[in-house]
Amino acid sequence: MRIKSLIVTLVGVTIAGGSVFMAKEYLRDSNGAAIAAAPSEMVDVIVARTDIAFGQAIETHLITTQSWPRDAVPSGAFLDTDKIIARDGIAPRRAIGHLYQGELLLDAKLAGFGERVTIVQKLGENTRAMAVEVDAATAVGGFVTPGDFVDILLTQGRAQDLRAVTVLQNIRVIGIDQQSEETNDQPEIARTITVEVTPDQGQRLALAQQAGTLSLTLRTLDGVVDEPLAQIELRDLFTGESPVEERERAPTITVRRGTTTEEVEVN
Repeated sequence: MRIKSLIVTLVGVTIAGGSVFMAKEYLRDSNGAAIAAAPSEMVDVIVARTDIAFGQAIETHLITTQSWPRDAVPSGAFLDTDKIIARDGIAPRRAIGHLYQGELLLDAKLAGFGERVTIVQKLGENTRAMAVEVDAATAVGGFVTPGDFVDILLTQGRAQDLRAVTVLQNIRVIGIDQQSEETNDQPEIARTITVEVTPDQGQRLALAQQAGTLSLTLRTLDGVVDEPLAQIELRDLFTGESPVEERERAPTITVRRGTTTEEVEVN
């Protein structure tokens, strides 16, 4: 009997201890979950109330505030309108790119107080802006817009000596005529397109403009890795195989109907 009582007592103590341990773990996990679920502190950040065009002055009626988790506020965001809206006697800050309604205003997207806004602010490090003369045929029918990426091709020579070569690849368009932002939904025929190039690319492009006719090809957005392209000549178009796959000719029979005959394929 003593042994049986001892066993029952040990089992009871074990169960009780396990229950206490599980209760502590449950309370600890519950407290941790409650802490994790606690909402982050919210702050008011400044966003665009409406679309703001490139070069437009930042004024009070163009901005508003929006609640934002403090931990998620990106670097350069504004919490104070005094850092955006110019005081009396001070020239305003201006957008150096198109800002869309609801977009978070960042310091990098605005010029300084009184700073002139030009296309220079769109250029990357150690790059240049260079204009290319185009027309409807050479500029993809007007479908090229600022922000697109293009390849630039050179066509040179006459008659049987015609040849073409891709001069530059993956070049960013930063302006169409005198516009550096897309402002029209309809294609427009441009006379000049301004592109962003490195100093070396600028030299190549200057020579290419004097050597022949330049054409643009609009690139896709798939991020393909470019490879060098060989020059192609006019005679290369006539020495290769036809791009249309030749179909194997089916057997035929000759059918005579009165005075007429015709060839009929046998399937």
